[in-house]
Amino acid sequence: MPDFDLVVIGSGPGGEGAAMQAAKGGMRVAVVESYQRIGGGCTHWGTIPSKALRHSIYSVMEAMENPMLRELGVQLHPSFAQLRASSRSIIEKQVSLRHSFYERNDVPIYHGTAKFVDAHTIDVDSKVQLQFQHAVIATGSRPYRPSNIDFKHPRVFDSDTILSLNFDPQSITVYGAGVIGCEYASMFRNLHIKVNLVNTRSKLLEFLDDEIIDALSYKMRESGIVIRHNEVFSHVDAQDDQVVLHMDSGKQLRTDILLFANGRSGNTEALDLPAIGVQANQRGQIEVDENYRTHCHNVYAVGDVIGYPSLASAAYMQGRAAAQHLLGNSTAMKLSDTPTGIYTIPEISSIGRSERELTEAKVPYEVGQSHFKSLAYAQITGRAVGMLKLLFHRETLEILGVHCFGPNASEIIHIGQAIMKQPPPHNTLEYFINTTFNYPTMAEAYRVAALNGYNRVF
Repeated sequence: MPDFDLVVIGSGPGGEGAAMQAAKGGMRVAVVESYQRIGGGCTHWGTIPSKALRHSIYSVMEAMENPMLRELGVQLHPSFAQLRASSRSIIEKQVSLRHSFYERNDVPIYHGTAKFVDAHTIDVDSKVQLQFQHAVIATGSRPYRPSNIDFKHPRVFDSDTILSLNFDPQSITVYGAGVIGCEYASMFRNLHIKVNLVNTRSKLLEFLDDEIIDALSYKMRESGIVIRHNEVFSHVDAQDDQVVLHMDSGKQLRTDILLFANGRSGNTEALDLPAIGVQANQRGQIEVDENYRTHCHNVYAVGDVIGYPSLASAAYMQGRAAAQHLLGNSTAMKLSDTPTGIYTIPEISSIGRSERELTEAKVPYEVGQSHFKSLAYAQITGRAVGMLKLLFHRETLEILGVHCFGPNASEIIHIGQAIMKQPPPHNTLEYFINTTFNYPTMAEAYRVAALNGYNRVF
């Protein structure tokens, strides 16, 4: 019976972060992966393939809107399958790269379904049992599937199966306006497909700053997406040539396909958690403390299986933090240190507090803004839709929040993140005012926003 210091269940970002950190800390580590290839859902049917698809769509969209190409008579009409094909080579490269990580660090991978026997033993498909001192659960999540929807129907999809779409629809209803729903609604609309986006709440992405929410809503509606707030479905009528989504309100939405993207469930059913005294909630998620320990203190859980924020970047850092803790180097990761990255078209990214949160906390703050339409580089590239927003303390000028909406927002945000995390007095508005930025660049938005905010105070 193989004996390890740490057994990690799942090889997605959370599992990889934990395994690599523990191995580099001198531990004997093993990984159990239920899928035939490593990388988890992030690599095979989530983050990587969906972002590769988005990039393909965005590239085609830019080409179609390029006046020079239009004058030359260039026309592009790729099928959904052709756009999707670009991700295959990327996935292969990612899998190969990750294999090399485990090989270099002498971490064996056991393929099969893990099940706890007790607090120090894991069974893998009844073929091998692994003894461990510590374990990290990083099994991820899957789309939530209501029992009254037939997901085997060829016109009904969730976020895992939509990438296997093998025909070109003319219309789609996206049920669920969270991050995944908004991202896919943007992608399909940029393929000139009619989109209904159904939101069970009163606002899109309520965790964002209100001004960013308004900007996203306006841009979506301007592109032709029909957004329906405060709606709940009653049932789905999937037919041979269409899908009809029936609402509690009496509305009926008829489209070629349905993408159900309302929530996710943690992958915990096969683990036999009661064997270690742990209970998942109704969505299959595991409760953990600030160090990612479960109620069984030698077993940790990280990533989507513990719920919010359900970001690949956060999962990786949670895995590292859990490994650091069991190595005796506690480095609890704060959610406030994690930037959001939402790959709508245009992108959204933010870090720190929103205006709503600062107002509720009675923090005396001010706002500095930079609209991309005024930046030379945005004008040159034709990417003039968007803005950068800095929230800062009126008295100390400390940066309290950074919010970005527009092209490359998920890259731009890291400049603000780096300054926010500096110790005082190096985390203030003055850094952006007194720093020389290359011209023309999108990074220049920080100087413009900082001066805009400074002028409101002095």
